Amino acid sequence: MAKRNSILLIAAFGLFLTGCSKSGLEVTKNDILEVVRDDANASKKDCENVVIKEEKGAYIVSFNTSGGSYEYKIGKDGIIQERNYKRSNSKEVSTTEPVVEKKESTSFDENQQAAIDAALANAGLGQEDVTDIGCTLDEATQQYTVTFTFQDIKNTCMVDAGTFTVLSSIQG
Repeated sequence: MAKRNSILLIAAFGLFLTGCSKSGLEVTKNDILEVVRDDANASKKDCENVVIKEEKGAYIVSFNTSGGSYEYKIGKDGIIQERNYKRSNSKEVSTTEPVVEKKESTSFDENQQAAIDAALANAGLGQEDVTDIGCTLDEATQQYTVTFTFQDIKNTCMVDAGTFTVLSSIQG
C-alpha cells in the first residue's frame, strides 16, 4: 500500500510540474487594465470609454479620465512599451519622446545601478523617463530603496540586494 501511495504521489507531482512548466508568462486583460490604471494614477471609476485591442504581441489600451485621455501599448508580458497622454486642454504629452529637466548627474555603483534598472523595468520606464533618482542599501535587510519621480509622482521601490528582484513598489 505504501508503494502504491508513493507512486501516486510521484505521478501527481509530475503532473504538477508539467502544469507549471508552461513557458512564457502572459498577462490577462484585467492585469493590463490594472497596470495602466496604476501608471495613470486613476481608479477604476475614474476611467471611461475603456478600449482594449489586441495587436501583434501587445495590447493597445485607451481610456479617458477627467484630466485627459490615455493610450498605452502593453506587451503580453505586462511591460509598458509606449505611453501617450493628452490633457483635457488638448496638449499632448508623450513619454516615447520625454521632456525631462536634466539635473546634475549622480553616479551609482554597479549594484545600485542594477537595483535602479530593476525598479525602472518593473515600472515600465527607462532612466531617461524619470528624475530625482536615488538608491540606498539597507545592510540589515539587504534591500535597496530606489526612489524616482515620474510625472510629478514620487515612486519608492524595494529591491532585493542579492537577486535584484523588486519586492514592493509604492507611488505617492
